[in-house]
Amino acid sequence: MNGHADPLMTSEEYLAFEEASTERHEYFRGRIFALSGASDEHDAIVINVSGNLYTQLRRRPCRVFSSDVKIKAERMALYTYPDATVVCGKPIFEDAARTVLLNPTVIFEVLSPSTEKYDRGKKFQYYRSIPSLQEYVLVACDMRHIEHYIRQDNGTWQFSSASAESPTLTLPSIGCVLELDDVYEKVEFPDDGSDSGASGNFGQTSASTKKSIQERPR
Repeated sequence: MNGHADPLMTSEEYLAFEEASTERHEYFRGRIFALSGASDEHDAIVINVSGNLYTQLRRRPCRVFSSDVKIKAERMALYTYPDATVVCGKPIFEDAARTVLLNPTVIFEVLSPSTEKYDRGKKFQYYRSIPSLQEYVLVACDMRHIEHYIRQDNGTWQFSSASAESPTLTLPSIGCVLELDDVYEKVEFPDDGSDSGASGNFGQTSASTKKSIQERPR
């Protein structure tokens, strides 16, 4: 060890950096991580989920937000980009530009081999610190399967899932239903489920900043 650590970035510096960047980055406790591109299957599932939610919520006081909107988990000093987010009630933003949402009701993440462990583990832990969050939904992109977690009154999270045996997922906090056929419409799964580029580690990348940027695969 050389005794020198990369300087940490403040949240204000991160937001200014992100506004000027052509790529998206996650921020966690002073460090930023570049988010790599998503697969065709991933993008198709995100569009299907968002479109179905929009149709069901369009005449109700709820909004569907795309992955371009950041979520802040203040207690964890995290800024990140969920694949889709729903807010029922008035959205609360941290910034005047309305790019950082503070009160998500439901968060959706589409899994991939490179993010599955993070989305189920640490990221879910960070999301659970958001007081407004009522449900967390994980959608597989290599099979027809959805995992669903809902906050209980005692603070625990109840698990359920949707699969071929039970193809309907109910989201009580927003009064919506997702059907597997709708979520996976026109999604073609690759013949080979392996991901040669997914090692589970974050590789160092270059950027026009003196701060350290690591890559967060998706």
